[in-house]
Amino acid sequence: MNKFIIDANLPRRLARWLKEKGYDCIHTLELPEKNLTEDDFVNMISMKEQRIVVSKDKDFLNSFLLKREPYKLILITAGNLPNDELISIFEKSLESMLNILESDFFIEVDQETITTHS
Repeated sequence: MNKFIIDANLPRRLARWLKEKGYDCIHTLELPEKNLTEDDFVNMISMKEQRIVVSKDKDFLNSFLLKREPYKLILITAGNLPNDELISIFEKSLESMLNILESDFFIEVDQETITTHS
């Protein structure tokens, strides 16, 4: 079963939605430092617990390219979206995202496309 950690720049609602779908998911608001949690700490949790980081923060992309951390990454590149639109992207594309992440470690997601990176 895939596990997720949702970064501070995304709504807690996304974490709740994933939990409702049966996934093990935490939001940075659930961590001791809440939304002030450092990216390195998020990466450490991701690596230790094999959690997919979901974020809009390109610092995670840089970390992934330099150190192969986090464990896996879904980078949201859709800009600022209303929460309903973000959830809609996940409703229509989560299965495809997870299928891709079976063999790849990093994807970019916007309103229309999923871009894979090996």
